[in-house]
Amino acid sequence: MPRSHIFTFEDPERFQAAIRAGTYEVFVKSRGDFHAQLTRIDLQRLWMQRSVTDLPWIMNAANDPERAPILFLADADQAPLGESGREVAPGEIMFYRPGATKHSWTSGSSRLASMSLAHADLAAVGKAITGRELTAPSNSYLTRPDPAAMAHLRALHKAAGELAKRSPAVLATAGVARALEQKLVHAMVMCLSSDGTAGRKSCDLQHSRVIGRFERFLEANRYQPVYLAEMCAAIGASERTLRTCCQEHFGMGPVRYLWLRRMHLARRALLRADASAATVTMVATDHGFWELGRFSVEYRGLFGESPSASLRRPPDAMPARNVAY
Repeated sequence: MPRSHIFTFEDPERFQAAIRAGTYEVFVKSRGDFHAQLTRIDLQRLWMQRSVTDLPWIMNAANDPERAPILFLADADQAPLGESGREVAPGEIMFYRPGATKHSWTSGSSRLASMSLAHADLAAVGKAITGRELTAPSNSYLTRPDPAAMAHLRALHKAAGELAKRSPAVLATAGVARALEQKLVHAMVMCLSSDGTAGRKSCDLQHSRVIGRFERFLEANRYQPVYLAEMCAAIGASERTLRTCCQEHFGMGPVRYLWLRRMHLARRALLRADASAATVTMVATDHGFWELGRFSVEYRGLFGESPSASLRRPPDAMPARNVAY
């Protein structure tokens, strides 16, 4: 049955949990009140999502291996999206390999659009529309379709989002949902079947492997203070290479990313902790912060409140709101 949801969020952890077709982890990069809206539309075969966020972030994700997703900027009036060592500019589409692990980052507010089909459905519609089966790539790549085809896809995606917002009951009717899905799938296939002048730009596999080893090292040393030389030796990459890879995948160097990641993990622990049993000192030291005064100052600078305020916050103080169905 066709259905749509529109959620609003004031907490990035709740936002990441609501995104479909994969697992996601979001780290906000700058101070401010986080606000996000996520529109999810499920048609018979096609899943769609639209997101709007107001602060810059880093997102680590693993796509659902059972689906073939694409991603593009929902409108042209925004900065490019950093995506696994590439920049997704207006008019371009990222087409992912099955189960791809990806790293995205923004430098400001963002408005993103995504769509996905099951692999069998993608092959079938590709055959019906173009005469050949369309399959997910073995290596994720960035492509620039014909501008008119891309504009048409972006306009249809926006129209679906507006319909979910203003008339969800209409969108839920079988006839409207089927007609909309047919148009969206056709537009998607036409964009993926024709490369424009930019052609295809595959992700750098060597750099992706370095980032994979880097993340496994961080997970193994989740709560330990580690140093750049130690990281480079453990993952088998030079400092220059690691810096380049982190800049491509996260929009910042490895030391800054490590600090940001640990700060967010500490915040999540504080928000989930029992204030009658846990202390800020316990949580900070568990996450590798031993200079408690500096930790408190940097925590307030990033999140806009003290660590003790986060510890005292009720667990449901920042709920997601479902504003449409």
